[in-house]
Amino acid sequence: MVKIPNFKNKALLNQALVHRSYLNENKEIITSNERLEFLGDSIISFIVSSYLYDNFKNYDEGRLTNLRSLLVNTKSLADCARELDLGSHLLLSKGEEESGGRNNQSLLADVFEALVGALFLDSGVQAVKKLLEEVLLPKTQSFVEKNMLKDPKSLLQEYIQSHKKSSPKYVVLLEEGLPHAKLFTVGAFVGEKLYGKGEGKSKQEAEEIAASNALEKLGK
Repeated sequence: MVKIPNFKNKALLNQALVHRSYLNENKEIITSNERLEFLGDSIISFIVSSYLYDNFKNYDEGRLTNLRSLLVNTKSLADCARELDLGSHLLLSKGEEESGGRNNQSLLADVFEALVGALFLDSGVQAVKKLLEEVLLPKTQSFVEKNMLKDPKSLLQEYIQSHKKSSPKYVVLLEEGLPHAKLFTVGAFVGEKLYGKGEGKSKQEAEEIAASNALEKLGK
């Protein structure tokens, strides 16, 4: 488990942990972590892009983009949140907590982005880079070694067509959340058999994560 970085301004850390559902039951709290999440999303993308540009000099723009998307997708950021145990610190409504919010992949990705935004405001970009070097950037080599730079949907398509003489289908299993903050759960099916599931903030992202999940189960 990686420790949450020290903050000079504890109020920023506290705000990063406030999910909007918490405001409904705690009227004295007036701000959720959504603005910090917006900021953190951009900072993570910038630092990851800079890191990939400096360290993968033989990669063209397409491969760099694919690698960045693997690093900044909902699953990867949620895994970072789990390494920091952010779920146990989240401030949620009772309803959100009872529905499994502390382990919800989208909520965990959001709170990690909010933490990054708060850390940037508190301690600057170097502190954020240090955190990402601990919990996010080390995943890069694993993606490269697993040859995941190709679109996972294409990889799954090739594998299924060569072994099953069929093609995977992607079905939305669940759509939840407000219009500006949707979460999609998608299943990757071959015939009636479910091969993998994925959650994402868009159908496309959820399909890619479902394909990655299916490839992992197939040992690919």
